[in-house]
Amino acid sequence: MYAKGEVSYQPLALPDRVQLDDAASLKAVNAFRDYMRKRHSVRRFATRPVAEQVIAACIAAAGTAPSGANHQPWHFVAVADPALKVRIREGAEEEEREFYSGGAGDEWLAALEPIGTGVHKPHLTDAPWLIVVFAQRYGVTTDGTRYKNYYVPESVGIATGMLITAIHHAGLVCLEHTPNPMKFLGPLLGRPAHEKPVMILPVGYPAPDATVPAVAKRKKPLSEIMTVFRG
Repeated sequence: MYAKGEVSYQPLALPDRVQLDDAASLKAVNAFRDYMRKRHSVRRFATRPVAEQVIAACIAAAGTAPSGANHQPWHFVAVADPALKVRIREGAEEEEREFYSGGAGDEWLAALEPIGTGVHKPHLTDAPWLIVVFAQRYGVTTDGTRYKNYYVPESVGIATGMLITAIHHAGLVCLEHTPNPMKFLGPLLGRPAHEKPVMILPVGYPAPDATVPAVAKRKKPLSEIMTVFRG
């Protein structure tokens, strides 16, 4: 985390060691892979509430992510207020109407067709929580001094991935919702101008009749996503 005046490197002995032997390592990562295969993006949420402490713990896990120069250029806004969720949904659906009525090209719309998306976003009001992810273009110290953040998209992407993983680990589901543009979210949620909203995550339990698109289960095989150069 950036702090004005702290510019020297001070090494700290590795505080935690969680390494395993080869056999245990392979067993653990295979189990984790199989567990992550059970993660699904869900659009229909149950009305069952989720404790704020659970949401806070998920965000705290995301906050442990690595970042450029350790500036941690992210902020997460957790919304449970029903009236505020309605306003977020209204803003998102307004953007989506423009998207589906001509803002997106034919190729993009064709790519989305198997996913089953559309203008109406009931998940934004049905889910007990919305987590809005903001990326900080630059930082500001307590005395108002501006400082540069580094690798902001990469850093926020890592933190968001860890947040989604934590949500799954908590036994919850979410949906990666990205209305574009999302400029309405900053003023609505009281965030400063140097923060850019990048994603809305509705979070909760899946509805009894929740479904996922069949195409979402089609993942590229390892041979298509991995290249190895053996020495």
